[in-house]
Amino acid sequence: MAEKIIFFSNNKNKILEIFNFFSSTPLKILSLNDYQSIKSPEETGDTFKENARIKSAYGYNMFKKICFADDSGICIEAMGGKPGINSKNFLKKHNKEKDALKSILSITNKYNNFNAFFQTSICLTLSKKRSFFFEGKVKGKISKEIRGVEGFGYDPIFIPNGYNTTFAEMSIDKKNSMSHRSIAIKKLRDFFLRSI
Repeated sequence: MAEKIIFFSNNKNKILEIFNFFSSTPLKILSLNDYQSIKSPEETGDTFKENARIKSAYGYNMFKKICFADDSGICIEAMGGKPGINSKNFLKKHNKEKDALKSILSITNKYNNFNAFFQTSICLTLSKKRSFFFEGKVKGKISKEIRGVEGFGYDPIFIPNGYNTTFAEMSIDKKNSMSHRSIAIKKLRDFFLRSI
C-alpha cells in the first residue's frame, strides 16, 4: 500500500504540479483539498524557508502524517527584492491580478531594471524533530508587457534566462521542466525515492 504524504496546500495549480511529479512513484500525495476546510497557519516568517517550515510543521501536527509545504515568490531588483515572501498578498491587494502585474511593469520600466528571480523553499517534516529543506531558484527578467495565458500568478511577466518567452507562454510541461518549484520538487522526490 502506498505511503500517504500530505502536501499542505489547497492551491490547485501547485497541487497539479506536485501530482505530476509524483505520478510515477509509489507515494500517494494528498492535499488540503482531500480534507474538510482546514485553516492555514499565519505565515509569520521572514524568509521563504521559515514560512514553508511553519506550514509543514503545522500540517504534521494536525494530521500526524509526513507533511511538506512550499513557500514561493518572485523577487524583483527594481523593487528592492519585493514582493518576495509577500508575493501572494501583493496579488491579492489589487482588484485584479492584471493590475498587480501592470504596477510591476510600470516600476521596472521606470528604473529600466528588469532583473528578477523566482524562488521556492520546500520544508518536509518527518517528525517533530526532523525537517529537511529543498530549494529551487530561477533567474530571469520581467517582460515589457503581460504575455501568455498559461500558468498562474506572475508567470505572464517572467522570462527565464536563456528564453524569449514568459512562463505563461510555455506549456505546463515546458515550464515544469525548469521552474523554481520543479527544481525543489525534484530534489524532494529524489530524497523520497532514495529513502523508500
